[in-house]
Amino acid sequence: MESNSINKLDILKIYNSHDKYVKSHIRLSVSERIKYLTDLKKSIQTHEKEIYSALKTDLNKPKFESYATEIGFLLNEISLFIKNLEKWAKPEIIPSSIINFPSNDYIYKEPFGKVLIISPWNYPFQLSLLPAMSAFASGNNVILKPSEHTPSTSNLVRSIVSEIFPENIFSVIEGDAGVATELLKLKWDYIFFTGSVKIGKIVAKAAAVNLTPTTLELGGKSPAIIDDTVNLKLVSKRIVWGKFLNSGQTCVAPDYVIVYDSVKDSLIKELINSILEAFGEFSENLDSYTSIVNESNFKRLIKLISENKVLFGGQYNKQTRFIYPTLVDNPKAEDDIMVDEIFGPILPILNYSKQEDIDEIINKNPTPLALYVFTNDKQFEEKIINRYKFGGGAVNDTIVHLANPKLPFGGIGNSGYGSYHGKYSFELFTHNKSIVKRGMWYDNKLRYAPYKKKYSLMKKIIKYFG
Repeated sequence: MESNSINKLDILKIYNSHDKYVKSHIRLSVSERIKYLTDLKKSIQTHEKEIYSALKTDLNKPKFESYATEIGFLLNEISLFIKNLEKWAKPEIIPSSIINFPSNDYIYKEPFGKVLIISPWNYPFQLSLLPAMSAFASGNNVILKPSEHTPSTSNLVRSIVSEIFPENIFSVIEGDAGVATELLKLKWDYIFFTGSVKIGKIVAKAAAVNLTPTTLELGGKSPAIIDDTVNLKLVSKRIVWGKFLNSGQTCVAPDYVIVYDSVKDSLIKELINSILEAFGEFSENLDSYTSIVNESNFKRLIKLISENKVLFGGQYNKQTRFIYPTLVDNPKAEDDIMVDEIFGPILPILNYSKQEDIDEIINKNPTPLALYVFTNDKQFEEKIINRYKFGGGAVNDTIVHLANPKLPFGGIGNSGYGSYHGKYSFELFTHNKSIVKRGMWYDNKLRYAPYKKKYSLMKKIIKYFG
C-alpha cells in the first residue's frame, strides 16, 4: 500500500480550515473531548486486527510487540486522559499575594491552537496517535503528518482519525518529506517532532522563523554501563530485550555497552546465550523479529557490520531486510558505529577499568536520550545517575522507564527538549495563563503616587510577607 499523495493546494485547504476554526474562538468542551477520546479507544479496539496487519506489512512486527509497544501502550494513555482530563483542565487555584489583597489567583489551562505533529516510522501507530491524541485532548487543533516509510500504518491511522474527528479539528496528511517541508512553511502555534537529530534541526530552524514553541523527541548514543557486582545472566537478558526489541529501531535502545574489564568475556558469553534463547539460530523466518524499515537503512547497517570485528551474529537476508542480532568488539571512538546512533540490531561492547574510561567514552558523544546502569553498588549507581546528563533511564534494566505514564519522557541537549506522557502530555500542549481576580470592596492606596513617606512601609510589608 502506498502513501496517499497530496498537493500544496490541498495542504493549504486543510490548514486554512483549521486556522479558521481556531480564529473563531470556538472550543470543544472537556466533555466533548472525552467523548471523542472514548470513540478513539473503541475504534482502536475494533481495528486491532487491521493494526496488526499494517504493522506486519510495514515492519514485520511480531504481534506481541505490536500490542505491548503500540496498541496497548496507546490505549493505556488514552484511558489515563479519559479518567483525568476533567481534573487536569480545571483552573488551578493558587495562593494569592498579600500585595494583591483582596484577590483570588488562578492558572487557566489554555490550548496553544494549531498543532503540527510529525511522527516517525519505528513505532508508527503509537508515536503518531499518542502525541496527536494528547494535543487534541488538551484542546488544540491537530494536523498529523505520519511517516511515509510505513505507508500501511499511516494510511490506517488516517482512516481511523477520519472516522471519528471533524477534519477541521483533527486531520491526517500523508506524504513524503516534501509534504513535511510544505507543512513547516506554515505558521503553527506548536510543533511536535519525533525523529532523527538531523531532521530535528531542520524542524527547529523552520519553527524559529515564527518563534513557534517546539518539542523535539530525538535520539542519540544511549549507553548501558555494567560493573562487576551484578548477575550477568539476568543483565544480558534485559539488555538483549531492550536492544533487539523492534530490531534495535528504538530511540531509547542501548546503543552500546560499557562493561568492567574483568567481566567482559563472561558478559559476551551470556549475551550470546540470551540471543540464542530469545531468537534461536539465524533464520530467515523469525516470527519474533522485526525487519529493517527500508533498503537504505538496511545497507547502512550492513556497512557498519562489515567495518567492525564481529563477536557474534552478523548474518542477514537482503530480500526480507532481516539482520540477525549482532555483537561487535571495541570499536574506536571515531568509527561510524560510535559517531551516529545505530538504530539497528548491532551492539558494540566496550570495556572500562576506571571511572575516567567511562567519562572518555560518554563525553565524546552528545547528550544521550537514555542511560542504563547495571550495578548492586548503591554508591556507583548514584554516581552514574548524577554524573551524566541524559533524558531518562533505568537502574538494572532497559527501556522500562517509558512504561510508567506518571514519569515524563523526553530528551535534553542533542537528544531533544520537552517531555510528555500522561499528565506531562497535557501540560506540554497547554499554556499556563495566570489570572488574578481582585475584589472591589477594598483598595490599598499604598501603590498609588505620590510615594512620599510610603517607601519604608512598602519595604517592610514586602519583607514581612515575602
